[in-house]
Amino acid sequence: MPDLKQPFTGLYLLILTSLGTVSVHAAVPADPINVIAAPVVQEAVADRVEALGTLRANEVVALTVNVAEMVSAVKFEGGQRVKKGQVLVEMENRQEKALLREAQFTVDEALSQLNRFRAVAKRGDASQSLLDEKQRDYDVSRARLEAIDARLQDRIVMAPFDGVVGLRNVSRGAYLAPGDIITTVIDDSKMKLDFSVPSVYLLSIRPRVSIVATSRAFPERQFTGLIEVVDNLIDPVSRSVTVRAVLSNEDGSLKPGLLMEVELLTRERDAMIVPEEALFQQSKDHFVFVIVEAESGLTVEKRQVKIGSRWLGKVEILSGLSIGDKVVTDGTLKVKSGDAVTLSAHLFGEDER
Repeated sequence: MPDLKQPFTGLYLLILTSLGTVSVHAAVPADPINVIAAPVVQEAVADRVEALGTLRANEVVALTVNVAEMVSAVKFEGGQRVKKGQVLVEMENRQEKALLREAQFTVDEALSQLNRFRAVAKRGDASQSLLDEKQRDYDVSRARLEAIDARLQDRIVMAPFDGVVGLRNVSRGAYLAPGDIITTVIDDSKMKLDFSVPSVYLLSIRPRVSIVATSRAFPERQFTGLIEVVDNLIDPVSRSVTVRAVLSNEDGSLKPGLLMEVELLTRERDAMIVPEEALFQQSKDHFVFVIVEAESGLTVEKRQVKIGSRWLGKVEILSGLSIGDKVVTDGTLKVKSGDAVTLSAHLFGEDER
């Protein structure tokens, strides 16, 4: 029996029995706690931004006229593909054509007179003032011819660019007034996709960043494109900025006004990654248990970390860990800093990350 007057060293457990005798037993060390761990790895990551956007045609114009006249010919059908400069509608223009022929005769006569007086002037038989008068007559006749030709062109409606026409709103014999819509023409060779993103991503959203867009109208297709421009104004209410991307539309399947779901990746970088289950929070701080190799075996150390972005099942670590550290992923509720642990070898290893 030990001397009870000596100081208690913690190596014995004293139990007083009801008979006043003392039994002494040596303390048994606690068994190591079994945990599962995973290594801190480096991965290429990016922040994922999602938004909703609306498609717009690359170019779109509503065709109308600036004169009041009867329609003499309609040379297109709704939905037809047209080329730049192709005539779509002709309006009554017989008077303008007659005036154009008259003006052309006048120009030809004025030019003939001018050339005759030039030859005479070279021989010194005509004054310079008379030659200037003939030059003026020719210039005036040319200007009148161009004015009549412009009036004639106002009565011919042509496609302004390659594209596809919309619904036909006129028929032959109809009377058109300035502002009446004949049809719309869109250039759908590529589409503009406008969407809004929070202004916090302003520094990482820039031209040439790639995007992926999907639509419920095409559930099994993905459309890729590039950001073309970022608006120079931020909405003061939503604190978002409008971004315009361009999508290829070679098969013409995309239509203006279609709602698209947009996904883009920003801030592409290499980051330290740990499984999300390794992280636990106390107050506003985040911690992990790190496996430490000691002479007596494996122990755990509680370590505060600073986190970045989160993804499904993963967390970015900004500071507090190093690549290759091993963190507890299963057993964080059973251990405390300094506890001895063992690892489940069949669940942990470089081959089973």
